[in-house]
Amino acid sequence: MRVVLGIETSCDETAAAVVDEDFNVVSSVIESSIDVHRPFGGVVPELAGRAHVSTIGPVIARALHEAGLDPRCPGIDAIAVTSGPGLIGSLLVGLSAAKALALAWDVPFVGVNHLEGHLFAPLLETKDLRWPLLTLLVSGGHSMIVLQRDALGHEVLGETIDDAAGEAYDKVARWLGLGYPGGPEIDRLAQAGDAEALKLPISMLGDTLDLSFSGLKTAVVRATETHPDVATNDVAASFQRALCEQLLRKVDQSLESHDVKGVALAGGVAANSALREGMKDLARRHALACYLPSRAMCTDNAAMIAAAGLARMKASGPSGFDLSAEPNWLLAQV
Repeated sequence: MRVVLGIETSCDETAAAVVDEDFNVVSSVIESSIDVHRPFGGVVPELAGRAHVSTIGPVIARALHEAGLDPRCPGIDAIAVTSGPGLIGSLLVGLSAAKALALAWDVPFVGVNHLEGHLFAPLLETKDLRWPLLTLLVSGGHSMIVLQRDALGHEVLGETIDDAAGEAYDKVARWLGLGYPGGPEIDRLAQAGDAEALKLPISMLGDTLDLSFSGLKTAVVRATETHPDVATNDVAASFQRALCEQLLRKVDQSLESHDVKGVALAGGVAANSALREGMKDLARRHALACYLPSRAMCTDNAAMIAAAGLARMKASGPSGFDLSAEPNWLLAQV
């Protein structure tokens, strides 16, 4: 059976995984440099790149070892690597490693769009996905609603015009003094808070399927300045309600005009408890299948890159060694 090594270094996680041709995850290793960035309240590109350089070799070796493969001669049939979008320094580390190993092992390699990789996360855990599918892809750098006609056929119906949802979480968390990353902590606090404590606006109420979170972030700042006595739990709950309400309304609008068989979540913010419950409710209301990847598959990982690489290589063949990193590679350009 053919197996692919996936490599992911688009931001602050160094990841490697081995996935077989049936999308079974044989091994998956993730090494995060988040502790390095936490004091700065966000990812520092230079530090992220240095962390990848020091960890890429051991992470790949561990992924191969956990898959029962000899790192010196692993029998890998191909290599898939994230080539964009992301931080240019981080992308180059993974891409350079993939090219070096492809040459050493005499195997093909393929560059993968990181966002398309996220769309493959549900496939790793549910082999019988029903197409077409409407996917809400939300992360620290991207927020979009994607119509997936099949595994490789996708259309971006709407996307953020300013901050991404995860970025809004981090900025609000920083304002509240909660540290980095902000999403998990706000989600935790919100579960014990009153979502009606602050009346925060829901943006983009018109017919457009685009998203916007910059105004919500500013509204939180203004509201907490006006009402400094409101508990942090309540601020977190109010913010989370407003953000999730906008996302879910846009998914609902999309379902009114597109005939699909299921809805899915993808990206780091897909681990959010309120958003997961909201998507389940939407799916029930529209009598659709609901595909929620495990929280481990929501965050950046190399298994999803390997899966996307498998599909891309079958459809279009391998990449050339002149492939360069594309930090601004749009999903719509794939």
